[in-house]
Amino acid sequence: MLEDVAALAMTGATTVVAAMATDAWTTARARVARLFRRAGLAEQTAIEAQMDGHAALVARSVDADGARHDLVPVWRLQLAEFLREHPDAAEELQRLVGEVQAELPPAQQIWQQTNVARDNGQVFAALGGNVIVRQGPMEQPISRQPVAGEEPEDAE
Repeated sequence: MLEDVAALAMTGATTVVAAMATDAWTTARARVARLFRRAGLAEQTAIEAQMDGHAALVARSVDADGARHDLVPVWRLQLAEFLREHPDAAEELQRLVGEVQAELPPAQQIWQQTNVARDNGQVFAALGGNVIVRQGPMEQPISRQPVAGEEPEDAE
């Protein structure tokens, strides 16, 4: 259950932060505010102020993606704590994520992908590239194979 909460909080955080300073922000802001209404009016008002401040920070930042990256842990923590206090809100948060992701521009849909390794796990991921992993000492050095028409390195 805790892993589910952590994963959902991370997905929610990356989605909300990815929406900041995009056309999807209006939907994200309204849905998050409605979600936090469960915690009472004071909590909802505080979250709305926090969202507005963070969205403004992203909008005026020279490096919007860097600002978003820095805000993800804040929102992950905020949403994880909220889900611990209101486990019945998990389904609503999942719906929120789906709605907001559908409205995100393509650049933010890619940006908001998140890989998380837990319990001594490892994550190897690439977006638009290759991942080559070598672990442990190598017994034999890798020899370069000659390209067609090229002579092998050891030829005399």
